Amino acid sequence: MGNVILRAAVPAELPAILEFWQVAAENDSRPADTGAAIEALHSRDPDALILAVDGDDIIGTVIAGWDGWRCHLYRLAVAPHRRREGLGGRLIAAAEERFRSFGGTRADAMVLDENVAAHGIWARHGYRRQGEWSRWVKPLTR
Repeated sequence: MGNVILRAAVPAELPAILEFWQVAAENDSRPADTGAAIEALHSRDPDALILAVDGDDIIGTVIAGWDGWRCHLYRLAVAPHRRREGLGGRLIAAAEERFRSFGGTRADAMVLDENVAAHGIWARHGYRRQGEWSRWVKPLTR
């Protein structure tokens, strides 16, 4: 697995993360990520975007968002050539540890129903689909 390190992203890496998500993340059923959005996330909570890096290469990401009450996971992505090495599980564990440090008691993950390939990792790490809730969304216009 090389010298994989998990750590928070730094500002200079934000453009590379956007490029990484184009290759490694599910992008079909969601609004496009933008430089402004990732910069706003990093500015508000610099430790929320956790990276897996091997040398200079970004090989995984997860956003561990904490709003002061709830723990939310987004953008779990692993480089296609590095999948099945346990990186996704390590990223999930790092996010959960971040939440525990804040006193979080339950995490939720945004996983598209149609992203069947992702369901397995979440299930292996104890996450279950919550059938009694529906997510309601509204695009915000400027």
